[in-house]
Amino acid sequence: MRILRTNTLVNLVSAMVLLGKPLSVWAHADAAGISKDALVSEPQIVSCELENGDVSKCIKYIVKYLPDNLSIGPFCPQTTAEKGGVWHWDGDETGLYRIDGAFLNMLSEQGYTFFDEKGEVFITDVRTTQPASENTCLQASVDTSVEMTVLLPRIPIKSEKLTKLGTVAKVGLALDGVPIFADAPSVLDTGHMPALDTCGGHVDPGGWYHWHATSTDINSVFKRNAVDAECSLEQNASAMFAYAFDGYPIYGSIDYDGKIPTDLDTCNGHLGPTPDSAEPIYHYHASATFPNLPTCLSGVVAKNNFSTNAAQGIGAEGGKGPRRGGPGHKGGTPPGFEQAANKLGITASELFKVVKKNGGRKLNISAAAKELGISEAALKAALPQPPR
Repeated sequence: MRILRTNTLVNLVSAMVLLGKPLSVWAHADAAGISKDALVSEPQIVSCELENGDVSKCIKYIVKYLPDNLSIGPFCPQTTAEKGGVWHWDGDETGLYRIDGAFLNMLSEQGYTFFDEKGEVFITDVRTTQPASENTCLQASVDTSVEMTVLLPRIPIKSEKLTKLGTVAKVGLALDGVPIFADAPSVLDTGHMPALDTCGGHVDPGGWYHWHATSTDINSVFKRNAVDAECSLEQNASAMFAYAFDGYPIYGSIDYDGKIPTDLDTCNGHLGPTPDSAEPIYHYHASATFPNLPTCLSGVVAKNNFSTNAAQGIGAEGGKGPRRGGPGHKGGTPPGFEQAANKLGITASELFKVVKKNGGRKLNISAAAKELGISEAALKAALPQPPR
């Protein structure tokens, strides 16, 4: 087989892109690439249907609720005198913070109080219970019986349309076997904080652990943002961290040559050599800010590419979503909205959508009532509490 020179290969790939041809990548998801500490059984090559309708081959991984020997936590601190995990705050004074007394007091000044007069933090295990207070630090206990099934395209191909990665969207599978999802739900949306540990992960309401960051390059983010935190995992900013759900690899924030790449596309990816391949391949890089993950996917993903046997949460059988307000929350509603919606004769999701659209916790009652076609008095009476 003739081996193309690097420049020839780059020119060939560039020509294919310009001509609008689907681009296959030479490096691809490896059946042996995921840690055996996480695998329930040996990976299999299976037939799969891609989102673009093509029939292809995928690697099927079945992984555990948590890889063997992976330590997780801390998440929520017990009191304001202790330090928990980390949180990316998107309200006033936006930034990445360690969850400690100073941070919690700052949130309290903005109307989100997560502790009582004794400094004890409100904590809820969202796998077993619902939040009992307006603002609660959420963490979930693990369920050792849970397994996740992941499908990754064997040979990735470029998509004609980018897949945006919004809140809790599926990003990929880390090499240690931990699933990866996009940014966790905002406190501004739910009133609750699904705390992340210092490696950027937490437990889904279904009882399994997942990342919301490139954990093997997260200490550089902490250093850059002057956050007093450290992930215990080995850090390597140029090493491969994961496979994205489209099959392309995800690397840390540093390129193969030790420099920060400057030619990244919208999804934080580019075509070039890696520490694992002298030939140019398409791959993603971790970003410099939290969450340090790709913001979209360039390739085609497989249909039904993530599922679990968990009773609830992301990927649960029967389409059951996560517990409302929990770490996997997406499109659900905070406590009290079901009852409020019943009083108004509408769905909880419709009510939540209108409330969020018209100011959320700083709700414009008049505008929301007008959109719902009800009186301001009726809306005020039905809501679980006046939004701040």
